[in-house]
Amino acid sequence: MDEETRNVDQQSTEVKRGLKTRHVSMIALGGCIGTGLFVASGSAISEAGPGGALVAYGLMGIMVYFLMTSLGEMATNMPISGSFAAYAGKYVDPALGFAMGWNYWFNWAITVPVDISTVALVMKFWLPNTPSWIWSTIALVLIVLINAMSVSTFGEAEFWMSAIKVVTVIIFLAVGVLTIFGIMGGHFVGMRNFTYQKAPFVGGIPAIISVFVVAGFSFQGTELVGITAGESEDPEKSVPQAIKDVFWRIVLFYIFAIFVIAALIPYTSHSLLGSSATDVAISPFTLVFQRAGLAAAASVMNAVILTAVISSANSGMYASTRMLYSMANGGFAPKALSKTGKNGIPYRALIVTTLVASITFISSIAGPHIYMWLVAASGLTGFIAWFGIAISHFRFRRAFIKQGHSLSELKYHAKWFPFGPVLCLILCVLVIVGQDPSAFAHFDWQQILVTYMSVPLVIILYLGYKIRHHTKIIPLDEVDVSPTRTEGKLTEDK
Repeated sequence: MDEETRNVDQQSTEVKRGLKTRHVSMIALGGCIGTGLFVASGSAISEAGPGGALVAYGLMGIMVYFLMTSLGEMATNMPISGSFAAYAGKYVDPALGFAMGWNYWFNWAITVPVDISTVALVMKFWLPNTPSWIWSTIALVLIVLINAMSVSTFGEAEFWMSAIKVVTVIIFLAVGVLTIFGIMGGHFVGMRNFTYQKAPFVGGIPAIISVFVVAGFSFQGTELVGITAGESEDPEKSVPQAIKDVFWRIVLFYIFAIFVIAALIPYTSHSLLGSSATDVAISPFTLVFQRAGLAAAASVMNAVILTAVISSANSGMYASTRMLYSMANGGFAPKALSKTGKNGIPYRALIVTTLVASITFISSIAGPHIYMWLVAASGLTGFIAWFGIAISHFRFRRAFIKQGHSLSELKYHAKWFPFGPVLCLILCVLVIVGQDPSAFAHFDWQQILVTYMSVPLVIILYLGYKIRHHTKIIPLDEVDVSPTRTEGKLTEDK
């Protein structure tokens, strides 16, 4: 090991491991429960019908499970912050690690101001005459403070915000079932809405594919377990447990929740057609609670949605900060950003991310067109990250076996390989291509650019690094599959 590698390893241990198993499990679960479930699930039902929505969310849930097992196998072997960039650079090509890292950091740095802007819109439900920037500023200061204190503070805050969302879904399911059977709401509903008009399947396979996109955005955030592994007190235990828990909870929460919504609200309802991420009055959850006779439903759901949005911004700040820190350690970002404070927080990476988020937020007020392009550029980033995770795991496992290792050496190994990563690759490509097929049909080049902008950006990052540093796809017999609890080097030793 040369001197530079030792310095990287020493610096990487400065990030303290303060996330408990319960934190990791709840963060992974809470990451995929947000406005995608509370509000956007209604638009999925209206577009594909109850049966089409259940099929789309079911298939996407299966894909996410395999994605999590792929990430889990790598994260227990090499638990680090900013895992996606490190794995892509270590198992595939340093240029891919560079592109993946900056792509993911950019996504969250842009998404944080989107979330804090949404906080202001949600607050207008109670205080419509208050200037929006006040609530957005308060939200930004709050999440920066949470992220600046300690990793355990972040973990505890996320645990309780995620717990609020989980309890809400459980109550919703209980109330929904009672309403279906007429115990609440006054009359028996049963399954009549599942066969109403063209239901259960509306629009056929094209509609199901279009709902894949909605479902994919709903599930984004589950990959946070790979980021948290680097600061987990016991990643060999917490990561597999989080994966196991998340799969069953996704099935329970998403599939059952959509079943309840579809049973109680016909897919032709204008409320579902008008689903908006910030209009709590037409959230399917609000409608079901009101149907059951709960008068304060809208106000309660607004509070839950507010919690979900703040939780998303909080997780986004954490993920982007750790990704930037990891890239600095691996040579993909300025070395100065790898510095940490006494509490183990990479404060310089946090400051840079906060500045970018603040500038983006200001641009949303001063120049809405610039803001629109920034948001569009980050639109497909989550799916690109999933694609990178799948291909990294495919390469890792093949290299691991080719070099004579046994699966028994792994602390956790994904079952059904290579079916899992191959399925993830296929569905990710399908979702990315299926974002807006009508734009291609009408040759609307401006809409195509807005929708697919993140794809050429990643390609430019990849090729730019590859050309400048003359990197190559690492041969399987040269891939470093050794287990480690440090960041390691992501580029070739000189």
